[in-house]
Amino acid sequence: MMVPAVLLLLGALTAVLAPRLLARAQWPEREPVVALWVWQCVVGAVLLCFALSMPLSAAAAWQAVRGRLFAAAPSGVVDAYALGAAGGLWAACTAVLLAGGGLWTGAMLAREVLRARSRRRAQGAELLLRAPLLPGEEAAGARLVVLEGRRPDSWWLPGPAPQLVVTTAALGRLKGSQLDAVLAHEQGHAAARHDWLLHCSRALSRGFPQVPVFAAFEAEMHRLVELAADDVASRRYGRLTIALALVGLNEDRGLFGPGPAPQAHVPQRVRRLLAAAPRLSPARRMRLTALATLAPAIPLLVAFGPGLSALA
Repeated sequence: MMVPAVLLLLGALTAVLAPRLLARAQWPEREPVVALWVWQCVVGAVLLCFALSMPLSAAAAWQAVRGRLFAAAPSGVVDAYALGAAGGLWAACTAVLLAGGGLWTGAMLAREVLRARSRRRAQGAELLLRAPLLPGEEAAGARLVVLEGRRPDSWWLPGPAPQLVVTTAALGRLKGSQLDAVLAHEQGHAAARHDWLLHCSRALSRGFPQVPVFAAFEAEMHRLVELAADDVASRRYGRLTIALALVGLNEDRGLFGPGPAPQAHVPQRVRRLLAAAPRLSPARRMRLTALATLAPAIPLLVAFGPGLSALA
């Protein structure tokens, strides 16, 4: 019964310590793509700890589950896990709670995906209403759609034929290649499938609001995906171009004044682009990526280690 308990303890420690360590680090500002990968590995390791603990706890509680789980394994493998010792009610409650948590997570993710599709359909219908197609015009033909509007704004409309929507006020503000930089920024989101990262982080945060690691995961995903998309645009059009585009789109919203801004991440993004901090060395990026990849491997090693040792 030690293995399920160790997995639960490992998941809890990872959920508590990893966000604190990442919050103290300075490098995520310079390497948002690597930071995105690290966060995914950390949260994946936490979920994997609980997911692996669930069947082992159920096997410790019920002989029928144990027989199915280890049906093809030699008897020495079953003995290595010592699942029959001190299981009982504690193991049964743990298995039921973890199974309920898994079902709840799936339900929250499905809800977020359905809501996102509903919002996308509503946005598409509103776009057709405000910018109707001309006779002979195809809906998938335009990558850029211009709407009449007094407020500078732009957003990406995903779907089978993704489009960048900008207002006429935004066109008046964006000079030179700034519009191309905004398009490259939004294309960076689409190419990296950042919407799925946001769906997953939002589902975990809203499904388990009392778990700090999931709340931090959602907040960091919103911040890091914007930094990563800024970097995509800045590599093609320069940091100053995308910084000026951000200022042009947001200067009328009171984000750059002396008081607290409702969207403080926008001024922070502009300052980051203008500071132009150098990237980490390729060797350090590889080390961080490799270390993060090891995080989900540790629960796998804990879960399968006794069985592999018995076979050896």
